[in-house]
Amino acid sequence: MITDIEDYFTRGCGRCDRFDTPDCSIQQWKRGQNTLREICLDMGLSEHVKWAHPVYMHAGRNIALMGAFRGDFRFTFMNGVLLKDPEGVLKPAGPNSQVRNVLFFTSNDDPAQMEPIIRAYLAELMEYAERGVKPPKVVREVEIPEELTEALDADPELAEAFAALTPGRQKSYTFNLNQAKKPETRFARIEKFRDKIFAGKGAMDR
Repeated sequence: MITDIEDYFTRGCGRCDRFDTPDCSIQQWKRGQNTLREICLDMGLSEHVKWAHPVYMHAGRNIALMGAFRGDFRFTFMNGVLLKDPEGVLKPAGPNSQVRNVLFFTSNDDPAQMEPIIRAYLAELMEYAERGVKPPKVVREVEIPEELTEALDADPELAEAFAALTPGRQKSYTFNLNQAKKPETRFARIEKFRDKIFAGKGAMDR
């Protein structure tokens, strides 16, 4: 997977065999994603690569992430549960997600047409980040690590695969990740677990 932000916009994310080919989904939606990028940078957000995708941050907090698929490209608002969404444009990342925090685009012209809304929503999250406002914690039988929540919010396909696991297999991942003390260790383990999650296996399954 890529680690250089410019590679994403010129070659792709590096997560499939269509990387650096004309068939790459990122190339199909390049113009629309560049519009999103320009909006984020113009608002003063810092640009980073996480999960092989562009992530925009402010005040030490992840604010938004973009990604491209064959049928659409998406702009995910991190901690989007905080957004008021007066325009009613946000949708859940997948059928098993309870949070509406994603904008789905099916035309490269869509981001420019929605620029005022995108800017307003980014500004709202930037303000929350500056004030240290966080989403309320959801009490679960097993506490899901924040890093796993971020990874699932950022990757709809991974979120669907994780939701399809049996409760016991989901717990095996949360238990394993909770054993790691450092966030970077938990992120590394999540990447290591990706193939197992997609295969419907638990953390300790072979």
